[in-house]
Amino acid sequence: MPASLPPAPRPVEALDIQAAIDQAEAYLDDPNRAPLEIDTETRKGPAIFRWMTLAMEHLIATLLVALIVSVSANVIGRSLLNRSLPWADELARMLFIWLIFLGAAAAFARYEHIAVDFLVRRLRPRAAHALYLLQHLVITALMAVMLWGGYVVMSRSTGRTALLGVPWNLINFSLVLCSAFILAVSLWRAWQSVVQIRRPASPHQQGGR
Repeated sequence: MPASLPPAPRPVEALDIQAAIDQAEAYLDDPNRAPLEIDTETRKGPAIFRWMTLAMEHLIATLLVALIVSVSANVIGRSLLNRSLPWADELARMLFIWLIFLGAAAAFARYEHIAVDFLVRRLRPRAAHALYLLQHLVITALMAVMLWGGYVVMSRSTGRTALLGVPWNLINFSLVLCSAFILAVSLWRAWQSVVQIRRPASPHQQGGR
């Protein structure tokens, strides 16, 4: 006896599913955060930040492919040829460091870092942007410390890696680039929050759910 097919979803169930999807999208969309967002598709935010975000994302994809190839080559060499590739481990470590810092910067631009926004989503625009202003001022201070630390490290580093002979400053520059980009974006967002505090959003854009 052939197995019976599951019943097709009723229109009411389909509507419930679509309503749940719409609610999830609405929850992920924070109207208070809209003036601070950088979106390459809708051209939101300064052009320089959009271009740099796109460039970093393309570079991340390239580095990820190179990392996979490097690690796979070493695994194949050990498993099939009984011969490891020491340079592959060193290359993988360097690529991984760049991936970490570029990924952190690109994710920050797109608001993709994990955040607890339970409170800020329920505030009126002025109060929400006051919290955003405080948040980005703290981030700016932290990135300034990291940027200074990266500069100190680069100014004192003159060595090269053991196997590939890559200058250490080429690796250290990933920290400086990440810190500088996040610092610049944080300053821009802090200023945008100041603008929103001084000029509140229109009533139909107000938050505070």
